Amino acid sequence: MLPARHTRSERRPPAERVRDRLRAVAGPTLAERMPAGYQRLGRVLLVRLPEMFRPYFALIGRAWQDELGVATVLVPSGPVSGELRIPQVERIAGNETETEVTEHGVRWRLDAAQVMFAAGNRTERVRAGRMVRPGETVVDLFAGIGYFSIPAALPGRAGRVVAVEKNPVALRYLRENVTLNGVADRVEVVAGDNRTVPLPRRRADRVFLGYLPSAVPWVPRAVETVRPLGGWLHVHVVADARRAREDATRSVDRALQDVGARQLEALRAREVKPYGPGRTHVVVDAHIAPAG
Repeated sequence: MLPARHTRSERRPPAERVRDRLRAVAGPTLAERMPAGYQRLGRVLLVRLPEMFRPYFALIGRAWQDELGVATVLVPSGPVSGELRIPQVERIAGNETETEVTEHGVRWRLDAAQVMFAAGNRTERVRAGRMVRPGETVVDLFAGIGYFSIPAALPGRAGRVVAVEKNPVALRYLRENVTLNGVADRVEVVAGDNRTVPLPRRRADRVFLGYLPSAVPWVPRAVETVRPLGGWLHVHVVADARRAREDATRSVDRALQDVGARQLEALRAREVKPYGPGRTHVVVDAHIAPAG
């Protein structure tokens, strides 16, 4: 049997094929200005479209549905809002926003219209599973739908994970994802504000602080959970892109000094992804021991 022949159209990127359909209606000038990037979350697609494309949102949405076989297409309509980090999106095609994403053997169910799932954080989700050692006790102060908690328990094989979340929608999916991934016996879901809920004191080997724009204000709370002989904090911060690692490290260093924590190693900073114009998302790894 001869191999199937592919037409030139089939070999072109999906965005080019969507542009073809837009070009036929809106003309070549506008079509060439359509952004090519997208984030696929299972059956849901997120695309960024400037307001000038609004008259063609429905056409573009249907074209993406056809080209990628997704159920629903969303467009961000504003910044992520409030302490609960709720996305603002607009549906331009389809209605189904609940979906499932699989990364490196971990499955996450979520509602893409109600909770965040940043593609740019993929390396950190993978790293969480690789850093954790079998049997560790892990505290995740901003668990969300299980971004770090489930990798810590599944590939990381943590002995116990305390996952704290107060957003009711994220909390529902966190519980579902813990069961979905078969780690309910080792992940303890704690509903509520991490500033007030009971946490294990002096028992944690590792604490994740995955909150933006800055988790630094929660460093004192995290230090309270760390074992007397030491443990790791992974503190997420947004900083000026020109000196992102330096500024992030300095802010974490000050917070640790304020509570008298001892640094067992030099702080390490990693750039995770760009975070808006002139800003960078950084994670600072701190190997510390609490005072006293």
